[in-house]
Amino acid sequence: MGTSYAYFKKQIIPLEDAKIGVMTHALHYGTGVFEGIRGNWNNEKKQMYIFRLKEHYTRLLTGAKVLKMNLPYTVDELCKITLDLIKKCGFKEDIYIRPLAYKSSETFGVRLHNLDCDLLIVAIPWGRYIDKDTCHCCVSTWRRPDDNVMPPQLKSTGIYLNNAFTKTEAVENGFDEGIMLTPDGHVSEGSGENLFIVRKGKLITPPICDSILDGITRNSVMELAEKELGLEVLERSIDRVELYMAEECFLTGTAAHLTPVSEVDHRKVGNGEIGPVTAKLKDLYFETIKGNIAKYSSWCTPVYNL
Repeated sequence: MGTSYAYFKKQIIPLEDAKIGVMTHALHYGTGVFEGIRGNWNNEKKQMYIFRLKEHYTRLLTGAKVLKMNLPYTVDELCKITLDLIKKCGFKEDIYIRPLAYKSSETFGVRLHNLDCDLLIVAIPWGRYIDKDTCHCCVSTWRRPDDNVMPPQLKSTGIYLNNAFTKTEAVENGFDEGIMLTPDGHVSEGSGENLFIVRKGKLITPPICDSILDGITRNSVMELAEKELGLEVLERSIDRVELYMAEECFLTGTAAHLTPVSEVDHRKVGNGEIGPVTAKLKDLYFETIKGNIAKYSSWCTPVYNL
């Protein structure tokens, strides 16, 4: 239901008409930064809620600055454009929104300087990213890069070749997702998700310095765990063997939402079922993103005027 449109060259046009030239710099050199943003349809309220819209655009503009892009937009302007786009599409189902800031000059040459930049936004219907209730993971042979190689905190298009190697390796070997390690061998993250484990009643997740993306879903889940469930949340390095010893494990991300992990490297996590902490957090998270918990209504931007 609904029609896909794109914000492209400062106007909203049909998605099929949004095209870039074959010499576009970002296509050849990965010189772009992007966001993944979820719009969650609440059928009872007949409303679409976009999750943490401002936080996503704040991160996008920060990444654009690092890549020497001077985008002529404020966070509020980007939020308004996105709302106008979704209203135009008229979706009444879960959607995925992809803003991309990119070097738009049609020229060759490896660099960030002396290049034009532009921004596009695409919205499409999209259900579950990992289409299983629990997923089987492997520890990938591909490692996350160090910050002074290619900063993992940026959602830059170029770095996602690392993620693509990881995902395909996992799937071709019979797993649902791969878990990457840091250059020094600590647990980092999945190909498109942050990672949490539960040990001895504590929720543990790798710190920012362990080559992870500073995930918006990750931060939201941490806050829910502390404030709503009273859990102690630790940001610390996780050894690989702790994945095998964990009582529970789950992944978080805009696309993946909160996805329980039942096996790592053919070893059951806990008893191989969804653990109690994971189950509570998953229910709480989904109620939150659907706009059903008033306390966190500021995280959810309604699209339609009811």
